[in-house]
Amino acid sequence: MTGRRAKLVVILAIILASAFGLIGWTQTWFTADLTDSYTVLAVSGQVASPALSALSLAGLALAGALAIAGPVIRIVLSLLAVILGASIALAASLSLGDPVSAVGPAVTESTGIAGSASIAALVESVEATSWPAVTIAAGILLALSGLFAVVTTRRWPGSTRRYRAVRFDATDDGAERSTRPTFGDEPSARDRAIDEWDDLSRGTDPTDTTR
Repeated sequence: MTGRRAKLVVILAIILASAFGLIGWTQTWFTADLTDSYTVLAVSGQVASPALSALSLAGLALAGALAIAGPVIRIVLSLLAVILGASIALAASLSLGDPVSAVGPAVTESTGIAGSASIAALVESVEATSWPAVTIAAGILLALSGLFAVVTTRRWPGSTRRYRAVRFDATDDGAERSTRPTFGDEPSARDRAIDEWDDLSRGTDPTDTTR
């Protein structure tokens, strides 16, 4: 795989994983049946794992930064992607491993009953949807993308923009005029127009070819 393709794969994978983490955060994760009130509560990822939104948004921002970063910063960002992915997977796993605690805030809001023991006694059963598992998979994908970026980042292409250095050339009247950076070997029409305007501001005729 070429460096350019590896870079594209990593960035798209990070965006996809972060997007699924953010989408999963908005979906229903658990349905809880309460014994006393015969109530069924639908609990979303916002309640079960509130940190997911910040982690997923950080992943999206990281993808943008990784696309323009230099070689050294790319390694740092790639390692950060591993940490973010592991954090997303861990947050979802903790909720899936202890669903009663995950639905606790929703139970408290619905019934006014607080305390882990009281909530556990009130909750008859908790059924998980597929979204916690999807979110765990998204976190794993994000972490693997970061690891792949660490391995391949040295082959990624650098910036293709070439700038000319700014220098000052002395004119016949003793003034200095700057040569602005451009993307090619010749100044652009916009830069030539700016130079001519600067000449007029100094009282110099830009059409004088004897200079």
